[in-house]
Amino acid sequence: MNLEKLIRPSIWKLKPYSCARDEFKGEASVYLDANENPYNSPYNRYPDPLQWILKEKIAKLKNVRPEQIMIGNGSDEPIDLVFRIFCEPKEDNVVAMEPTYGMYQVCAGINNVEYRKVLLNDDFSLDADCLLQATDEHTKLIFLCSPNNPTGNLLNRAEMQKIVENFDGIVIIDEAYIDFSSEKSWLEDLDKYPNIIVLQTFSKAWGLASVRCGLAFASPEIIGFFNKVKYPYNVNLLTQRFVSEQINQVEQKNEWIKTLLKQREYLRKELEKIPWVEKIYPSDANFLLVKVSDANAVYRYLVEKSIIVRNRNSVSLCWNCLRITVGTKEENETLIKVMSDKL
Repeated sequence: MNLEKLIRPSIWKLKPYSCARDEFKGEASVYLDANENPYNSPYNRYPDPLQWILKEKIAKLKNVRPEQIMIGNGSDEPIDLVFRIFCEPKEDNVVAMEPTYGMYQVCAGINNVEYRKVLLNDDFSLDADCLLQATDEHTKLIFLCSPNNPTGNLLNRAEMQKIVENFDGIVIIDEAYIDFSSEKSWLEDLDKYPNIIVLQTFSKAWGLASVRCGLAFASPEIIGFFNKVKYPYNVNLLTQRFVSEQINQVEQKNEWIKTLLKQREYLRKELEKIPWVEKIYPSDANFLLVKVSDANAVYRYLVEKSIIVRNRNSVSLCWNCLRITVGTKEENETLIKVMSDKL
């Protein structure tokens, strides 16, 4: 892979902003370099711009090297950064399967980059050849979300591998829901395929959505460009410390996953009993995509009962579908009771 051919020339030549914490590394007794207020320690000091302490812990957790990690303000930050690093506005394009996570298209629009959609098969399976045929010499990125949102299914690994091995650009593999799946992560292949960027998050399985801590894993060379382009202090001290503490609670996270998988199966079985539920799609995530007789009517009914699900009726291939997140046992039982009352 020739990174220089893929990265925007202006980014390749960019001299990044050098902050005070970049110029001096180590410990000192007096800090007079960053125009900080000397009072209200430790919050008066700028945080580590590269979050090395947190990266060391994440590296052990994920079995990768710290230099293969970029920590972002949620996964949306690295998604936006890949456009800014690789895609020349009005010139380059990206290819993504459809339906999938909507932020890819939003970031493409923000960065004035053509976004090419390739429909999944009717069963939401991936056709690698179709995606590859949609690319041209100006295609810099392909987005693959597995397990996919809003469909919930894992993509076939062989089809994904065909794309990774036959595309000359960067393949972004979004694994936001991988903890709820039995499939192994593409992190295991990070050294094998230098053209992949794997996205994960602390928002789902770890229950830290409001903390806003997303992860991008890639080759040290690609991570270097993330660090070059991102804002210097993109992850605040509170987030760094809190996530570092939460990583110690792996057993709690695993117990939550076990409970949610059990409740996902409960929801599936109970929803199957409701006559106007037409289909429940297989899920490897913490939600179910459910086809009903009239999604708009069911959505409005549930809102009236103070139950909020996601209406995906207007999304490609998701006609009359609702996306239902797996909640607590009590929340799921309430949902089933309310939906059953509508008979």
